[in-house]
Amino acid sequence: MAVYVEDKSFVGMDFTVEPLVMADYENCCFTTCNFASVDLSHFKFIECDFNGCDLSNAKLDNSTFQEVRFEDCKLLGLLFSSCCKFLLSFGFKSCNLSLSSFYQLRLKNTRFEKCEMTELDFVETDLTGAVFDECNLHGSVFERSILVQADFRTASHYSINPALNRIKKARFSRAGIDGLLDTYDIRIE
Repeated sequence: MAVYVEDKSFVGMDFTVEPLVMADYENCCFTTCNFASVDLSHFKFIECDFNGCDLSNAKLDNSTFQEVRFEDCKLLGLLFSSCCKFLLSFGFKSCNLSLSSFYQLRLKNTRFEKCEMTELDFVETDLTGAVFDECNLHGSVFERSILVQADFRTASHYSINPALNRIKKARFSRAGIDGLLDTYDIRIE
């Protein structure tokens, strides 16, 4: 029998010491909780908020995230690509997502706001309509990705090869144009 938790707040919990009960969590709020290296495989989070939490290196095998919001969270080294892909949707604000993987995921219209996103794996990721608002994408890999109508106007340090990605109607700033041309080893002055 599955455990179902609804409309509950968790504040300052250290789930590395006292494990979170495996359950379906809906409309719950997790504030300043520690999930670092915790096994969250097969957990379900639906319409949940994570604020100021550390989920670095958590195990996400077949975890469900539907309409989940992360704000001011540390999300280092997460393999989002191992999550349940059915109805996967989330948004990120002021988070550190460095060294994480979104390999082969459909992240249409996902918002990344003011995030540190160094060395992320976006290989074969569908980012149609995604917004990268004031995000640092240094060292992130975009290959065979769908970036149609994605917004990179305020993003920085990205390197996107137009020959290896679909970028029709994607938006870039003039100041960031070098991130589209750096693979050609030309100088822009």
